[in-house]
Amino acid sequence: MFRTLKSDLNAVLERDPAARNRAEVFFLYSGFKAVRSHRKANWFYKHNLKFIARWISQRSRHKTGIEIHPGATIGKGLFIDHGMGVVIGETTVIGDNCTIYQNVTLGGTGKDTGKRHPTLGNNVLVGSGAKVLGPFTVGDNARIAAGAVVLSEVPANATAVGVPARVVKVNGIRSETLDQIHVSDPVALALCNLEHKINQLNEQIEELKKVNSKE
Repeated sequence: MFRTLKSDLNAVLERDPAARNRAEVFFLYSGFKAVRSHRKANWFYKHNLKFIARWISQRSRHKTGIEIHPGATIGKGLFIDHGMGVVIGETTVIGDNCTIYQNVTLGGTGKDTGKRHPTLGNNVLVGSGAKVLGPFTVGDNARIAAGAVVLSEVPANATAVGVPARVVKVNGIRSETLDQIHVSDPVALALCNLEHKINQLNEQIEELKKVNSKE
């Protein structure tokens, strides 16, 4: 546990330019406090002391604004930046060296039983306000954009954006089949067709006006 906490401290120092030293992070950073409390709560949870585990997690929630269920599995080096409003569900699995920003939910949809929450691979970044809902996997090195609502699997090395989220990059290269800029937009096409029809009608009206003026 000591080595894991050291990794958590180092993660904050490496990824937060505002962090000045380990003492500041250890005593003042709410994200680190929440992760530290979770590691204790998780130990009690695994040893079937679930009341104590829940008490620790709820106390941490009130102090930090970050709610992590004691049953969640979290790898080393998790950095929760700012943190307020983060919710991590019971069957969530988070790999090593992940970064999570404020108001993120790693939750369920209410339709599943057993494994209900997502699994994040290693080095995953989840932007502020994103919701990742369901028992699927977000692959290693994936990026979830701020405000995205992810309802299905995200491949490794991919970037997911939007509501509902779509994968727009894989291995840092925009996929031809997933290009959201150069694909046909049915709404835009319908508006263009409507504009074309209006222009045709205007031309016909002008022609009728000319005929009427000659008469």
